Amino acid sequence: MMTHVHAFVYALVLACTVVRADPASHTDSAISWGACDKSVVNDTSLSCGYFNVPLDYQDPSVGNARLAVAKVNATGERRGTVFFNPGGPGESGIASLSQYVDLLLEVTGGVYDIVSWDPRGVGFLTTPGEVLCFDSLDEYTAFFNDTVELRGIEELDNFSNPADVDALFAQANTMQKKYEEVGQKCLQSPSGQYLKYIGTAATVRDMVAMADALESPDTPINYFGVSYGTLIGSWFRIGRVILDGVLDPVRFANYEISTHFLHYLVSVDTIYEALITGCALAGPAGCAAASTGDGPLDVDAKIQALLKAAYSAAKANSSAPLTSGQIRTDFFFDIYTPSNWSTLMNEGYPEAVQIINGETPANVSLRKRSSRHGSHLAARTGHSPPAVWCADNVNLQGTTMADVFSSIIAGTRNISHIFGAGWYTQFYLCSFWPVRSVERYQGPFDKKLANKIVIGSNTYDPITTLAGAQRLAGLLGEDAVLVRLKGFGHTAIVGEPSTCIRDTYSAYFANGTLPANNTVCEVDADFEVFPGVNTADILANLPSGVDVERQTQERG
Repeated sequence: MMTHVHAFVYALVLACTVVRADPASHTDSAISWGACDKSVVNDTSLSCGYFNVPLDYQDPSVGNARLAVAKVNATGERRGTVFFNPGGPGESGIASLSQYVDLLLEVTGGVYDIVSWDPRGVGFLTTPGEVLCFDSLDEYTAFFNDTVELRGIEELDNFSNPADVDALFAQANTMQKKYEEVGQKCLQSPSGQYLKYIGTAATVRDMVAMADALESPDTPINYFGVSYGTLIGSWFRIGRVILDGVLDPVRFANYEISTHFLHYLVSVDTIYEALITGCALAGPAGCAAASTGDGPLDVDAKIQALLKAAYSAAKANSSAPLTSGQIRTDFFFDIYTPSNWSTLMNEGYPEAVQIINGETPANVSLRKRSSRHGSHLAARTGHSPPAVWCADNVNLQGTTMADVFSSIIAGTRNISHIFGAGWYTQFYLCSFWPVRSVERYQGPFDKKLANKIVIGSNTYDPITTLAGAQRLAGLLGEDAVLVRLKGFGHTAIVGEPSTCIRDTYSAYFANGTLPANNTVCEVDADFEVFPGVNTADILANLPSGVDVERQTQERG
């Protein structure tokens, strides 16, 4: 039975609640647009400004937050504003708007101003900004020295060796105490006083306040939310809304993320199959892990040999420069985007082999190459992602680190053999995070959406599964249509290039044209994952010999 409700997932799934900020409760009635801070954005097509909002919409006496906001103007006849949230959580909306400005103008038809912002707890321009619990990388690494936080989890063959299980559980008490201490360090940091005002509920209210200022209090809100940004997708007066890369709403609302995170990874082993398949098809000329005549299983054998060598080296020497746990975790984040796969296998993989063989210094390891999702050490000195995840998650359940470890072992054996034993800090911290947001949405859940929305999904997404998107579409019924990309990677819009996806989104935003429900789009044929190898080639040659698309949906 459900006893706790996530701030927005149920709003996303079952409600369309109009939230309006009291105009008197924030100090800015408009945004004064000007040049952007060049330390964040160099694109002169963007304008930037600040917008003040209450820290607590129920208690204005607490004071104000100041949001850093960016805008790119419509290129055609302006019809209003589309708000964009890139997800994360912890991603800078301003930086993401700059990064994807051309794509966003294309998919919105060029007829809207596009506005994004750094939500509370993100970056150094918004106040409250980045959540910093350690003063330096050195302090962080010293604090977690010789733990799974830095070294990752060492295991082979899905924890078939009882010694690996014992070694993991031997760290349970230490890691629990350290995570509890991290929570207290965060509370005592300059960010601590603001932690309870960070979260998705506040983000929704802030967006509605901005919409009231930029348009009018009665104007429907147009919104494009990606990944974690989908969670705020319908707790406002709905205009034209696209939610791309949907977290499974029912699972997120009902279960602790710390012990159920691996349930989101139902597609990653299939994506790994795609990686090794593409490498084998490219051959040695296009993929350093392939030899002449290799098939996917031959490439897999080399990667497994690398993991085993790293495992053995770490067991023999606790100061080994690169562990199997580190490789596993970084591989997970690097498969998010297929455009990175060639670099991963042609640069990252050989570097890892050289490090394990003692042929190159460890300071050029995969950990320097990890993706923007923040698995590398430098990102971990900031705690903005867990500050949001945990603020939104269910109340503390008395979960122990031993419980978290048990879920990792079970998930490795039953969900993802390849990536289940990665160490994903921002999720595992939540069972020990001392703060939940002052506001988490709890209903009502029976309101229809004012306008139909579009839900987008990749078929093989490493974390926001097709099954989650299908579940949300089913709950919204006639109020939503589902569009999916037949490809790999995180989200339909940026996972792999697809003219079909871009045109579908653009027609909806520009003209209100809804695609047929369950529309399937192909990846552009001229996009090469490896030299001479496109997505259709990989799909046609996956080694499993089963209907992996059906299997992925069933496992979700």
